[in-house]
Formats: sequence, C-alpha cells, structure tokens
Amino acid sequence: MVSRMSNPSPSPGKRSPSGHDGPMDLRIFTEPQQGASYETLLRVARAAEQLGYDGFFRSDHYLRMGDGDGLPGPTDAWITLAGLARETERIRLGTLMTAATFRLPGVLAIQVAQVDAMSGGRVELGLGAGWFGEEHAAYGIPFPERRIDRLEEQLAVVTGLWETELGDTFDFEGTYYRLKDSPALPKPVQQRIPVLLGGMGPRRTPPWRRATRPSSTPRSRRSRRPGRSSPGCGPPPRSAAGRPTTWSTRTPWSCAWAGTTPRSPAGRPPSAARSTS
Repeated sequence: MVSRMSNPSPSPGKRSPSGHDGPMDLRIFTEPQQGASYETLLRVARAAEQLGYDGFFRSDHYLRMGDGDGLPGPTDAWITLAGLARETERIRLGTLMTAATFRLPGVLAIQVAQVDAMSGGRVELGLGAGWFGEEHAAYGIPFPERRIDRLEEQLAVVTGLWETELGDTFDFEGTYYRLKDSPALPKPVQQRIPVLLGGMGPRRTPPWRRATRPSSTPRSRRSRRPGRSSPGCGPPPRSAAGRPTTWSTRTPWSCAWAGTTPRSPAGRPPSAARSTS
C-alpha cells in the first residue's frame, strides 16, 4: 500500500525532510499485522529506498483485522523500525499510528529518540489514541476510557521531554501521567521530530487550542500542565457541511493535532502532509 504525503515546495535552498527539492514525497505504508515477518518488512523497506521512495511507514497493531491467519504473527513497530534504522541509509521511518495505550509516554519518548539516533535522524512519530479493543483484550493491554484525554497528556510528556534543555529537569502533573525530576534524556538527533496525530470528528479529535508546549522561559526545572494554549495554532477548519476535516498533518510538535490545520503567527498554514491510501 502506498501512502502519498504532499508538502508545499520548500523554500529556495532548502530541502524537504526526506532530502529532495520536489513538491511531493512518495512513501510506502504497510500493515504487517495482516501477516508479515521482519524479513519481509526489511525487503520492502530496502526496495522502497532503492526505487526512490521517501519514506517507509508501518501500522502499530498486534492483531490482524478481517480474514486471514495473520501468520507469522505480529511484529512490534518500534523494534522493527530500530532494525530498519540500521539496515537503510536514506529513507525516512515512522508509524501510522502508534497507539498511546501501548506504551507509557516516558518510555515512548526514549524509544523514539533512540531510533532517531540509530537512523541518523530519519524518524517520524505517528501517534493516536488507540481504537482496536480486540487487540488490547488479546494481549492483556488495558483499554481505558477517555483515551483522547490520555493522548493529549502523552503528547505533552513526549514532546516536553524532547524539548527540555540539557541540564534541566522535566516535571509533569496531569490526570493520567505524572513525572518528577526527569533528566529528560536521551535527546533525538533531529531538532524537531515530525509528529503526526491521528483522530476523527469534533468529539474525538482535540482542538488546536489544547495542544501544549513548554514555556520558553529558561529555568532549571521545567514543568508542564496539560491544557495550555499554543501560540500560532488556529481553530479547526470546517467542511461545507460544517464538520471538521479529518486528515493528518505533519508539523513540528507545537501544533500537531490531526483533523485540524495549524496557523502560523501570520495566519498562514505551515507545511502539512495529507495521506491517502
């Protein structure tokens, strides 16, 4: 399955995250829970790189959907990407989408930062609330209520840990997650890992005003509470029927909720990626 993610043409002298000057990235998307080993995924990723594709993305699921036996069984998304990080050279690597229910946010921040380092700065994080209840039941993973609220806090923790300056500590006091005196290590290789947020509908997709980022005021201890406004984030766009649009954006993490369009201080939408399969 091929996923097309379009970006506006980069400014003169600048290149897209995938390393070319064209207006569109072409990326491969796979769903290995339907039946694919790591060796199969490696062949696909290497072929995609050799054929000039810009990225290899995979789903993050542990149970097949629909017909079929799903053999040889599920593979873990971030273990897979860690392996591919060492076996590829250019192609970008990411998830569509990592379920926030699968990993604690501090652990996820460490995993993604490590794979970013292993790849030389080629990782993108797709993050969603988690929706497939059957896979949670099959592998004993809790499937809580109010998953969007948890997703909001998880995004704040993950990006807060990455953005905390060396030598500072990171605290977070939320409803679902609490961190105290975290050294906020390791750091990603990329200055800003692109983050894609998945969601649909006005009731389930958080509005832009709820996106969070840490204070820009230097201090020895950086604390974050959920629900702070993020400057430059506009309201979600509306379709002709008055419903919010439902597509994924690829932006720096200060404004990263899917289903909405972030706004720059000048009111212009930044670079965004629209995926279709």
